[in-house]
Amino acid sequence: MKVIHLNTYDGNGGAGRACLRLSDALIANGIDSKVLVYYKFGQNPKIDTFSKSPFQKAKAVYNILSERYYAKWLSKSVKTPFSLQWFGRSIKNHPAVKNADIIHLHWVNHGFLTPKFLAELDELEKPIVWTFHDSNAFTGGCHVRYGCENFHQQCGNCPILKISNKEDFSHKTWLRKQKAYTKLNFHIVAPSHWMAKSVKFSSLLGTRKASVIPNTIETKIFKPYVKSEAKKILKINPEKFVLMSGFMPSKNDKHKGTPYLIEALAILSRRSGIKKEHIELVIFGNKDNAEMPEFPFKTTFLGTISNDEHLAKCYSAADAFITPSLEDNLPNTVMESLACATPVIAFTTGGIPDMVKHMQNGYLAKYENAEDLANGIEWLYHRPNKEEIQKAARLSILTHFSEEVIAAEHIHLYETLIDLQPK
Repeated sequence: MKVIHLNTYDGNGGAGRACLRLSDALIANGIDSKVLVYYKFGQNPKIDTFSKSPFQKAKAVYNILSERYYAKWLSKSVKTPFSLQWFGRSIKNHPAVKNADIIHLHWVNHGFLTPKFLAELDELEKPIVWTFHDSNAFTGGCHVRYGCENFHQQCGNCPILKISNKEDFSHKTWLRKQKAYTKLNFHIVAPSHWMAKSVKFSSLLGTRKASVIPNTIETKIFKPYVKSEAKKILKINPEKFVLMSGFMPSKNDKHKGTPYLIEALAILSRRSGIKKEHIELVIFGNKDNAEMPEFPFKTTFLGTISNDEHLAKCYSAADAFITPSLEDNLPNTVMESLACATPVIAFTTGGIPDMVKHMQNGYLAKYENAEDLANGIEWLYHRPNKEEIQKAARLSILTHFSEEVIAAEHIHLYETLIDLQPK
């Protein structure tokens, strides 16, 4: 069985990482799996690209930048990603696509596959699987919805666009997608139950078949290390209670919920029984230290970590990983942390409850409630036997998200779809 995975970038972002992890898991389980991306940043020899020649690369850069520029120009100054999908390229005649038994789509925005070019794939008469790493496939342009329900209808009156009415660009995009989807037969994979439920509510794809199959993770790389030793590697006192958080955007970034983390830590620092000198906050990500807000605890900034083995040691050094995200499908950071036996404290939102089980391998705080986020940290801080929670975190990943488990679920889906093809 030949499977071709299509993604805009090679591991740049959560969808890219999830795509590569799935392909590697399939290869390990005997499947001829390849990843083909629109624009390749890295040097991974296992990843091929549509944009090889200087001209193709230049055209890809033009499409990517044009798509992002026009979307930004037409959108309000909000931190919500939006795609117009005006720019793209045809891939139906590419040999790797034509020779595949299964075409597996992932994240195809930023100048890659417009609705028109997606519809062309139906001409190949092959089973098509599409993993929804965000909401864009079934909205008029937004990737993150924040409670907006316009996608239940035909979009329009978009809260993101500067010019918003019932015939705005979100509605026009919805119409283009509707036209394309009537020509294109594909099976939806939702990495979380939240995403599957969202699809069912959508006017574009509510009647389509969908399977809930999570993303996977490299369990031999993201694994537990001895916490005291991991803390020493980061030059942190082994006796400290270490809180970790991932990429830290600006205070105004709506998607990642940074203000709630700042407020929760401030609340925690004022509580009796909390020794401020006993707690240290560790943050990794690609933001400059100067842009970071003030925190009430000693804070260590790790910067961008590109080595996964070192990242696993960083997770292992933490006693808790905190993610205040307000809407996320199946965030890689949560899965990575749990795989390293570090409990996760997060809001009850998106696909996070598929991974975090309340007071078993972490803490699910009430949505947008900084007080309860602080409760979760305090609960773990005072827990006498933290090792039980840590073991449960690791076991939850091995049981439900390991390479073998997720590869087997995808292989079963692929075989079922091939059997349904007209002979």
